[in-house]
Amino acid sequence: MTASFQFFNPAAEITMTRGHLPHWDQAHSTYFITWRTADSIPRDVWLRWREDRDRWLLAHDINPSAKDWRIDLEMLDDAARDDFRQFARALENQLDDCHGECVLKNSVVACHVVEALHHFDGGRYVLGDYVIMPNHVHLLVGGLARDAMLKQVESWKKWTALKINQCLQRSGRFWQDESFDHLVRNEASFEKFRAYIARNPVMAGLKTDDFVLWQRAET
Repeated sequence: MTASFQFFNPAAEITMTRGHLPHWDQAHSTYFITWRTADSIPRDVWLRWREDRDRWLLAHDINPSAKDWRIDLEMLDDAARDDFRQFARALENQLDDCHGECVLKNSVVACHVVEALHHFDGGRYVLGDYVIMPNHVHLLVGGLARDAMLKQVESWKKWTALKINQCLQRSGRFWQDESFDHLVRNEASFEKFRAYIARNPVMAGLKTDDFVLWQRAET
């Protein structure tokens, strides 16, 4: 399967994003991405989580208010990046508690996310495994530089929010503005994220009809 996905290659062409620092981007990177519904985490929990995360970033000389702070994070050593994953895990645990309306349990609603993810697969990007949970989405995607990936995520969210609101006969914000992405650096990390996606519904104690799991066939 990993033949369709590329990971960071120090010998390949690198795009420098800021000349005075060794920040890089590559055209065909692979990412693990999470985004969530607007009501998926209680506001007080979210604010505490942000405070703790921002404090960690500042302690590692990263400005959490900077637009490209994730690039600074990617330049840290393996131990620091692994330590930062504590915040992703804490957030994922909150999401798995299924706060909010959890309208993505509805297969008709979730279908709009499925259609959006597959629409440009094989063209703009290579779609990897994904799971649509009751109040959030996890997926792997490859073939994109960071800017293109961020634009694609926003496109997915904008389009699906429109279609889901129409389906539910409502208006207003559906997704939380901020999404989360993690650069996949090697095949071992890629397989760990695949395993996480596959077991996420089990960890959350969901019934078969409460989620959508799609796994890309081996190539």
